[in-house]
Amino acid sequence: MELLLLSVAALLAGLVDSIVGGGGLILVPTLFAVFPTTHPATLFGINKGASVWGTAVATAQYARRVNLRWAALLPAAAAGFCGSFAGAWLVTVIDPGFLRKVLPFVLVAVLGYTLVKKDLGRHHTPRFTGHGETAVACAIGLVLGFYDGFFGPGTGSFLVFLFVRWLGYDFLNASASAKLINTATNLAALALFAYKGHVWWHFALIMALANVAGSILGTRLALRHGAGFVRLVFIGVVSALILKTGYDAFLK
Repeated sequence: MELLLLSVAALLAGLVDSIVGGGGLILVPTLFAVFPTTHPATLFGINKGASVWGTAVATAQYARRVNLRWAALLPAAAAGFCGSFAGAWLVTVIDPGFLRKVLPFVLVAVLGYTLVKKDLGRHHTPRFTGHGETAVACAIGLVLGFYDGFFGPGTGSFLVFLFVRWLGYDFLNASASAKLINTATNLAALALFAYKGHVWWHFALIMALANVAGSILGTRLALRHGAGFVRLVFIGVVSALILKTGYDAFLK
């Protein structure tokens, strides 16, 4: 019964995450509910062990249909990997709980900006080229990679937002690019959690199959309906993240 519940959650998480990020909003709380006495690092390890496959498959699906800017994104993925590994190591040393009360307000600012700027992310007009684009993409990858390894909630959505706001991508291209970075950050955190013995592979691998199925479905929906659809899902996911993180920070 536990595995069935977790597999359903992993499928839904893969669907949401492949479109705009935020799959952890579904899967992580489910893991905490099913295993309330288990060390958080182990639950985060299971989450990464399941979700890294979904983000990787989503990246491959997007790459077939979206013209990814590989020259900037591959270095950014490497930066994200290094940042995430450092963040995952730090979370084994200090408690990231101090971020809980800050996160809802950051998400409110992201949502407010997206709603006010109604044309944000509707058109794909990259603002940088060459080394400039690579430098900005690497900065995004490094900072949010560290955040993903150290704390995590909303990483995919933050990646999408910054690719839209700073690099001038539309929501579809931003989501596709974010999947590549997120695959690298998930892989780095998974490597550290696995090294520390914090992954239950008998759960993670079966959940990974469900996550991949959800990811394939979500990617197809995003590709079929385009940037406008991804923008609407982004607004919905960020709104849900605000409610969830706000509850965790101030009411729980």
